[in-house]
This record gives sequence, C-alpha cells and structure tokens, in this order.
Amino acid sequence: MEKYQKIIEDVYLEVKNMPQSGKVANYIPELAFVDPENFGVNITTIDKESFGVGDFDKKFSVQSITKILSLTLAYKFEGVKIWDRVDVEPSGNPFNSLLQLEADLGKPRNPFINAGAIVICDVLVSHLKNPKEDFLDFCKEISNIPTLQYNEKVAQSEKASGYRNVALCNFIKSFGNIKNDVDVVLDFYFYMCSLEMTCKELSKIFLFLTIDNFTTQKGERVITESQTKRINAIMLTCGFYDESGEFAFRVGLPGKSGVGGGIVAIHPDKYCIAVWSPKLNIKGNSYKGMLFLEKFTSKTASSIF
Repeated sequence: MEKYQKIIEDVYLEVKNMPQSGKVANYIPELAFVDPENFGVNITTIDKESFGVGDFDKKFSVQSITKILSLTLAYKFEGVKIWDRVDVEPSGNPFNSLLQLEADLGKPRNPFINAGAIVICDVLVSHLKNPKEDFLDFCKEISNIPTLQYNEKVAQSEKASGYRNVALCNFIKSFGNIKNDVDVVLDFYFYMCSLEMTCKELSKIFLFLTIDNFTTQKGERVITESQTKRINAIMLTCGFYDESGEFAFRVGLPGKSGVGGGIVAIHPDKYCIAVWSPKLNIKGNSYKGMLFLEKFTSKTASSIF
C-alpha cells in the first residue's frame, strides 16, 4: 500500500507546476477569497490506511460534494420512492439550468444538479426534525469525525447571492415537487453546501460507498449494497455536471465535484481519493483535480473498466 504514497507524490509534483487555466468560483462571494494555489490530495484505502500530500489537511467548502451525502440519507428514508421525485439521467446542461425543468414538469434530471439537490433537501426537511443539525449528525456518524461543521460565512454568502437557486426552488414548487416552505428548504440547502472538510476527511467519509458491508462506529449499515451500487452509478454518469462523460472517459471512476474546487472519486473495494484545487474549468470542475485523477488512474491502472 505504501506505493500509493509514492504515486500520489509523483503525480502531485507533475501536476503542481503545470500552467493551469481556470479561475476560482466567485459567484459565491466568500469562495473568491480562497487562495487559488491551494492543492491537496488524500487517499484512504479500504484497510483504512491514509496517504496525503500538499494541502490535504486544510479545510475547504466542499459544496456540491455534500449532495452525495444528502442523497444517501434521503434514499435511506424513502427507498425507491425517491426516484418518483428526481430522475437519474445525465442533464447535459449547466448545473443551475432552468430549461429542462419546464420540459420535465418540475422533475429534476438527477440529484446532483442544483434542482435535484434542492428536491432532495425538501425530502429531508420532511423527515428531519432539525434538518441542519440532524444532517450534520448523520455526516459525523458515518465519517466518525465529530468536529465537522458548516462554514457560517459561506452559507450566508450563498444565501445572499443565490438568486438562481431561489428561482429553481420556486419553479419546482410551482409544479408541486417541493412540499415544504421554500425558505426552509433553501436555508437547509445553503448550509448543507457550506460543509467544510479536508481532503483527508473527505476520503474517509465516503468509505461507506467503497467498502462492502461498511458499518459505522455504532455497528450500523449506512445503506444497502444495492443502494450503494446505484449511488455510485449516478456519480459516474452525473457527478460532474455536463462534463460527466468526459470524467468517466478520462478517469474512469465514480466521483463528484464541488465548486469549492474539491473532487472525490471512489474505486469500489479499493480506495476513496479526494483532491482539492480551487481553480475551476469552464464547466465548474477543478482543473488540476481532473488532471491529477486522470494521471493517477493511468499510473495505477485503476479504472473500474
């Protein structure tokens, strides 16, 4: 397993000094203050061995990566009924697009675009007494990291500038696919996206999608094996907005990106890897993160295909 440390260090050095295009997400004002030169990688194997390089222990706003966690919890509550509210198809449109919702009568294409994640938040608001606290507790339990927190500044920044998400939520509500109060659903959504983690923590929290028969510290299953398989499938086809095909083609692993510059990728039965570099390409995915993972899977010959 020590080979992982050597490989991630080699690829890290190779990618670190490459000229990179892209820019830090600035439509959430708070994210614009992040140092664009941050770059960290961490891999956690199914034997719980952890290897990191660069800024792997720095916290950052994981943004859309939390959509995997909200989907997991909603799936746990609702089972297959969840797919009545949100589809599992790639969207082929930007993550905050309103166009498809009109044609699809308010049913978002998948749970990882903003519209889909907002519907998932609505499902959770229906099930949880204190959505923000209860969701955070769920994240702490499955990761065994008791210190996880939201970033208040980022949440407020999103709230103040999230006009399009407000529009999406109201639009879906007009089709009857949001059951709760729009303000409550959006408040939960903005906080959920502001969750802060390090690469090391990220590569640990998603072990439940990596290890067969994963159990929490309390000895509980998070979701069933068949649900795990389905979430990994949606990550492979929809985890990178309208660049998901490109990621599957170049990297060959289920994964999910966030506009904070983080990417998490999973090799079932082997490892979970997290990369963070804040400069994004035109599709909203980390430029260096994508490059690193492409080189890493080539070097380790570890794609799922």
